[in-house]
Amino acid sequence: MKKVKALVENSIFENIILGVIVFNSILMGLQTSESVVAAIGPVLTALDWVCLAIFIVEIILKFLAYGFRFFTSGWNIFDLIIVIMSLFSGFAFLRVFRTFRVFRAFRSLKALKSLKGMRSLRMVSGLKNLRIIVEAIGESIPGIFWSAILLLLVYYMFALMGTTLFGPTFPDWFGTMGKSMYTLFQVMTLESWSMGISRPVMEVFEWAWLYFVPFVLIASFLIMNVVVGIVVNAISEVSALEVKEEIQEAAKEGSRQDQILEEVRLLKEQLNKVEALLDKDNN
Repeated sequence: MKKVKALVENSIFENIILGVIVFNSILMGLQTSESVVAAIGPVLTALDWVCLAIFIVEIILKFLAYGFRFFTSGWNIFDLIIVIMSLFSGFAFLRVFRTFRVFRAFRSLKALKSLKGMRSLRMVSGLKNLRIIVEAIGESIPGIFWSAILLLLVYYMFALMGTTLFGPTFPDWFGTMGKSMYTLFQVMTLESWSMGISRPVMEVFEWAWLYFVPFVLIASFLIMNVVVGIVVNAISEVSALEVKEEIQEAAKEGSRQDQILEEVRLLKEQLNKVEALLDKDNN
């Protein structure tokens, strides 16, 4: 099992899987074109099944390598679910699962983690930056979650007020809590919120600006800027950690080089001693 574990953790193996993921994503895009499907549809289908077979082999190898620890990784569980759905899509009565094949492309986000520490891909700075952003988004999820809870609370309060105040007069926008929350979502996106919603309401209720302006300030500017700040801070932290790890790795490489040089020096000394002994014997 150690050999299998070494295989699945090998950078070459990870690069091959990443290449298959990218290739499979391109295939799924080609399968949406009617002209391409009419021309080489069977070939695309065959290649898609080949990619799926490779993913199945990957999961089997990882399960053999890690055992039940395989299920401790969220990425492994995600891979397993996507592969199972792809297998189900092969049955005619379960064709609806074909829609979920698109999530295979998200596996490339996992594969980006394998770029970490790969000096041969240092020149591909775009991939490195993309990996940093993906990791930062993952790190910022807890903060974004609590920001979403706060935003939901703001939505609920303003939707309750809007339904009570404007519901009887504007039932299409504020007739129910659901309609009010959707209207507030449009207001938060700043899409035609002034001329399309607030000003018509203000023609009937002149004081309605006291309702819309605070909501825009809180939802669109305050909370959304908090979310942006959380993500930016996470990117800064991940970038700083990346730089620190690169410095540590460079230091380790320098230490290894010094060790190699010392071994070479000792080897030269031993060779000189051997040559001296040979010269002495010849004399």
